[in-house]
Amino acid sequence: MKLHFMKYRKLSYWISIICIVLSILSIVFKGFNYGIDFSGGISMEVKPVVADYTVDKMRHDLAAFNPELQSVDNNAVLLRVGLVKGATDEQQNQRVSEIKNILGDRVTYSQVQVVGPKIGSELIRGGVLAILVSFIMMAVYIWVRYRGGYAVGSFVSLVFDLILMFGFFSIAGLEFNQTAIAVILMGVGYSVNDKVVNYDRIDENIKKYHKMPMSDLIDLSVNEMLYRTVMTSVSTILAMIGLYVFGGVMLQEFAIAMTFSIISGTLTSIYISNVILYHFNLRETEY
Repeated sequence: MKLHFMKYRKLSYWISIICIVLSILSIVFKGFNYGIDFSGGISMEVKPVVADYTVDKMRHDLAAFNPELQSVDNNAVLLRVGLVKGATDEQQNQRVSEIKNILGDRVTYSQVQVVGPKIGSELIRGGVLAILVSFIMMAVYIWVRYRGGYAVGSFVSLVFDLILMFGFFSIAGLEFNQTAIAVILMGVGYSVNDKVVNYDRIDENIKKYHKMPMSDLIDLSVNEMLYRTVMTSVSTILAMIGLYVFGGVMLQEFAIAMTFSIISGTLTSIYISNVILYHFNLRETEY
């Protein structure tokens, strides 16, 4: 069965515009749910010495602090608590003391770390710089590998992927931390790889079918690669489902964001980068 993707190219224009506008509006007016990495907070690695003192009981005792808890190796627990904006050193130390008083002698402490607002702002700058450098490197790679419509389609789709990923974190309210930066970079890299594979097949078919209309040729190329694309996406999403179910609270948001990036990257490969090619006369491009 041959699917006619280009038949819905005009609809894809409107959906793309709506997604971009919603993402930008959410980023501007709602902003991000910054995690402890960026907003500042307390990170502790503790190990219960009382047999029945579970993670759930620890979470209940510290409910007033809205903690993040994750079981790690050797029965240890990673405990993370946020701080109010602009917290002083005295307030940070007081929060550490309050947590230790609640936990008492039921745990031992392997590590206690306080991330201040200054360090958090430096991490934000470092994360943004990492994304910008990666974006520039991928854009250069695209421009070197392709020219004309291929380069334009890849570049526009790359920008769309980045805006959509940032918008998703803002709209969904997922914690924006160093892990989120990694998810964005991995998602965009996955999307670029998918686009390169699709473009290579389109380029092969252009040389093979000299008189086939461009819309039919793009549909043919996408359909030829569809099984590979779907299987790659599904296998990766299955891995993310496993992380979500068995990876604990700390990995659930990572799994959600990666699943979104895989789905959006696959769709932008079909309905952004490929649709843009439709407006170029690729048969005049020489390599």
